[in-house]
Amino acid sequence: MPKTITVKGVGRASTKPDYVVFSMNLESRDMEYGKAMELAGEHIQSLNDALSKVGFEKDAVKTTNFNVRTDYDRERDQRGNYKQIFRGYVVTHSLKLEFDFDMGRLSEALSAIADCLSHPQLSIAFTVKDATEINEKMLRSAAANARRKAEILCEASGVSLGSLRAIDYNWGELDIVSHTNYSMADECLAAPMMAKSIEIEPEDIDVTDTATFVWEIGQEETL
Repeated sequence: MPKTITVKGVGRASTKPDYVVFSMNLESRDMEYGKAMELAGEHIQSLNDALSKVGFEKDAVKTTNFNVRTDYDRERDQRGNYKQIFRGYVVTHSLKLEFDFDMGRLSEALSAIADCLSHPQLSIAFTVKDATEINEKMLRSAAANARRKAEILCEASGVSLGSLRAIDYNWGELDIVSHTNYSMADECLAAPMMAKSIEIEPEDIDVTDTATFVWEIGQEETL
């Protein structure tokens, strides 16, 4: 059985973000199920109408999660026992809006959301539209890093590096998002304030991952 050397390669890659993702949550509640659902429908309609006015397509906002639940409080009665008090139906609608990164477009979207009646909870992320290039760059970096480590170890040990036997890599999704945190207070989202936007340059996206490589070890080198 041939001797082997196992090395973990660390791959790194960076790129500039070119895509913006708005993640939004709308919440509606009422003591009656029908009214809670009706209110939820009005909220999403208000949001879609506001975004349409600044040029977004009607189907630009996508649903990522929709949940209806009952809400209860616990209170003590006169005897000191806890009882559940029904507080109504809660409809939670999680949404996503994606578009190419442009500060003017970003400001328009923020103003539209601020003006609509639904007032969703909002978070903003800067990412890339197509992750293929940065993923490939990271994998090539991991392979080069592992081979260089293996060559150094074999050279230092007086043996030669043989043929590659195996590669082990976990093909999970990477978090390809800039660390830039872009947030504004609700009162600062009013249209007059958002008319003037500050140009920002989001931090580059850094991706790191590992892969394990197994090589055969050749004959000991002779001096």
